[in-house]
Amino acid sequence: MAKKLPMALVHEAMGEVVADPSGHYNVGDRVSLIPNHASTVDDEIGDNYLRNSKFASSSEDGFMREYIQIEPERLIDIPDNLKNEMAAFIETVSVAVQAIRRLESSITSHRDSIGIWGDGNVAYITAVVAKEFYPDSKLYVFGKHDEKLEYFSFANTINIENVPEGLNIDHAIEAVGGRGSEAAINQIIELINPRGSIVLSGVTEELVGIDTRHILEKGLTLLGSSRSTRRDFEEAVSLIVENESVKLRLELMIQNVKVMRTIQDINEIFDEDMNMPWGKSIMKWEM
Repeated sequence: MAKKLPMALVHEAMGEVVADPSGHYNVGDRVSLIPNHASTVDDEIGDNYLRNSKFASSSEDGFMREYIQIEPERLIDIPDNLKNEMAAFIETVSVAVQAIRRLESSITSHRDSIGIWGDGNVAYITAVVAKEFYPDSKLYVFGKHDEKLEYFSFANTINIENVPEGLNIDHAIEAVGGRGSEAAINQIIELINPRGSIVLSGVTEELVGIDTRHILEKGLTLLGSSRSTRRDFEEAVSLIVENESVKLRLELMIQNVKVMRTIQDINEIFDEDMNMPWGKSIMKWEM
């Protein structure tokens, strides 16, 4: 990280067009910004997995800038009935869509039950998206914080320390990350049915040990999922706009909205966000 700094932060953002020489957009159009882009195109691999991809606030400047010069193909139209606060975190919803699409690429016809491990923001959004993709499947959310699990009112919630005996799931998504991902992945391997698929979407900087013996014995498939593509953004917008239940559930994520005018405002909202037990902070720029 030290080698990357100084660098503008933030990779989740929406904005208004102030100029477009290409003629794709009109001044004042609201758009969601895609943080990922690659110098080449591969339809099978996707921009988010290509080694030449750049990502805002990671390998290039992020969106915390007064003016952003960006290619039209990295912009998504925001419908009139989608408010700015929701549009600001379409990127996170698109990441959940990518995880579900990765699962769909491998899932068997045995899909009576889907399990999601994690009780944080990413797990919540992933669960909201999974509920729409698999309405006929029983959705389980496994977490360790009962107060956070209460937000998942649309799913069957289970504390990882008190899993009912005999419970099994067909497929799973791990959205824990960090050192906790090791325990989560191994619990998934223990509870998942043979030939199940496991999507790993939680990021950890350390190596974790997993139960390869039972992966082999059950014939399990592990799939990595990271970031998202333009298609994922488009599907994320459609999900929110066309499903009132999705919109209402995602609006619960908006826990802290503050106007940004100074550097001190930025420092304060970052501190507040770090101490928030759940939900997302939205920065409204009024320079």
